[in-house]
Amino acid sequence: MNIRANILMRVYLSFGLILLFAAAVVIQLFRVQFVQGDKWKAMAAKLSTRYQTVEAARGNIFSVDMSLLATSVPEYELHMDVLAPGIIDDKIFNEKIDSLGLKLSQMFGDKSEKEYTRMLRDARKEGSRYELIRRNVTHQQLKLIRKFPVFGMGKYKGGLIVVEQNQRVHPFRTLASRTIGYKNDNVKNAVGLEGAYASYINGESGKRLVQRMAGGTWMPVNNGEDEIEPKEGADIISTIDVNFQDVAQDALKKQLIKNQADHGCVVLMEVATGEIRAIANFTRTKDGDYQEKLNYAISDAADPGSTFKLATYMTLLDQHKVDTNTIINAEGGKYKFPKGPTITDTEHDNYEITVKRALEESSNVAAAKLVYQHYSNNPSEFTDKLYSYHLNEKLQLQIPGEGNPVVKNPKSRSWNKYYTLPEMAYGYEMKITPLQMLALYNAVANNGKMIAPLLVREIRRLGNTVETFQARVINEKVCSDVTLGKIKGMLEGVVTEGTGKNVIKNPLYTVAGKTGTAQIADGTKGYGQKTYQASFCGYFPANHPKYSMIVVINHPTTGDYLAAKVAGPVFREIADRVYASDLDMNQATPMHYVGNTNLPQIKKGNTKALKQVYSKLGVKPLYASTGSGVDTSNGIPFEDAAYKSGVVPQVKGMGLSDALYALGNAGYKVTARGSGIVAAQSVIAGSIIPKGSKITIELQ
Repeated sequence: MNIRANILMRVYLSFGLILLFAAAVVIQLFRVQFVQGDKWKAMAAKLSTRYQTVEAARGNIFSVDMSLLATSVPEYELHMDVLAPGIIDDKIFNEKIDSLGLKLSQMFGDKSEKEYTRMLRDARKEGSRYELIRRNVTHQQLKLIRKFPVFGMGKYKGGLIVVEQNQRVHPFRTLASRTIGYKNDNVKNAVGLEGAYASYINGESGKRLVQRMAGGTWMPVNNGEDEIEPKEGADIISTIDVNFQDVAQDALKKQLIKNQADHGCVVLMEVATGEIRAIANFTRTKDGDYQEKLNYAISDAADPGSTFKLATYMTLLDQHKVDTNTIINAEGGKYKFPKGPTITDTEHDNYEITVKRALEESSNVAAAKLVYQHYSNNPSEFTDKLYSYHLNEKLQLQIPGEGNPVVKNPKSRSWNKYYTLPEMAYGYEMKITPLQMLALYNAVANNGKMIAPLLVREIRRLGNTVETFQARVINEKVCSDVTLGKIKGMLEGVVTEGTGKNVIKNPLYTVAGKTGTAQIADGTKGYGQKTYQASFCGYFPANHPKYSMIVVINHPTTGDYLAAKVAGPVFREIADRVYASDLDMNQATPMHYVGNTNLPQIKKGNTKALKQVYSKLGVKPLYASTGSGVDTSNGIPFEDAAYKSGVVPQVKGMGLSDALYALGNAGYKVTARGSGIVAAQSVIAGSIIPKGSKITIELQ
């Protein structure tokens, strides 16, 4: 074969291979386009679009009087499609964009008119379909923005894209903040009501279709509208009373500052129901301020000190070891047990005293001697009775974080036959939380019935009750009625004749309770640092108990450290203010009027219309109002109702149109149920909550 033929053969072979490759490419293109086209189109769509989770608005947490403690307020993130249909023409865009920049600058004030205009023009040059305009926009601002130039052209033509986000707010700020808790995905353990009832509060998330844009940004496909609407979470009705909570926090913080204490807590509980009306916890920070960081009331298990003497004397009385008039030698306030501890009293002039007087004077020596005398040969008889009070068990609270109680028995590894029993008599060698101790005192006030404290009364979804809660009965009767009567008298004596008489006693109402000053261990340093815990636990009014309360203040460093002078003032201040405000305990003398007191029923509303109606009926108003009054010889005194933006107005008694007008002017969304006049509103009048919040009114 000559050289020419060899070269031609190679050329033909190469050309043939190229033709075969080209044919293969054409065949594959045909296959991809027509045979597998649907498959690859779906894959492309999947890679460029996806469903994004839309978090549901979390349910509200209300106080017992339906004041908002925690709520979700909508905030908005604004974007703009600068190539939207209404402004696709450059002429229209250029005519209107300067006006839009001016309006945005006037509203937000973070950029000048020129800066906003330049930002939008640059976005148009880059072909941006999802230009960020502003984050954290309120509902009221959004209502105005929708009317701005360009945006006012409509949802699709104007290019405004709104992404809603929910912000959790506490209208009362730090009020009961630790008990309310918070949601944090980075925190493993649930915190407060927010954590404990997250399955109810969280609601059901929705889904939104978004498309991937240049630069990795994901833009809602349907102009921010949700493909699957999220479902709002359920509402929690707590047992907290905002007024009592405010009183408790104020009184506790004031005393902590006065004594420069490390931390402290207060719990106010309703005797019959076990519902906690106030729970306050404060910790001293590095800068000397006090904040709610830990819920000491439920978590801080420590030696309770002399408040435990209630359990000691109740056991002695119920097992017929002593009576209230039994005489015991307090040894002048100091006694050394053989092979055991040396116990001292604050008072050093007590010798031969009755059991009743021993509790009133809080004699450690007397309590320890009585317990050792009657139970040293059979300590299980004493500890078994303590266990019948369930002091060794958790209360199974509705929120997490309860401390583990420790009440020793002779089988405990750390039991010492010479030390443990006399030390337990006055509240040492054990660990009990403040709330666990309060539950025992509440049982005495509740005629012997011991119940678990409640923090949640009800769960509602869309206004309908999902679940209600009542106190769990721990022990139907902690002791006999005879013992109960005696121990109540002894606890009253503590306040009228004993350690509490100079601080806690009030001539207007009676109090029963017990002071407790305990020396607490300071880590590895033990008891050598003279660190104290002052507490008072009791109930009031003693003759008809309505509330029980415990106050605990840890490590006071200035002033006195004795419980009566440290914890006592807090108990007294809270009890005084609760008594003054609770009409069930403090009944005002009813006022009677002579003459025409049967006024025609009216709706609150338009003043001019109200005056006209009264005029026709022959009822003379002194000056116009939107309310009701009592007819006197001079007429009906009224006063005008003023509506302030950001403050929830009183709409009870109004018709629907007037209520909508009042709430709308204050900046709130309104949901109405029923017909007639407003009988209830979901947020109490006078509450300060963010604009845009939803308020439900019920008409009857």
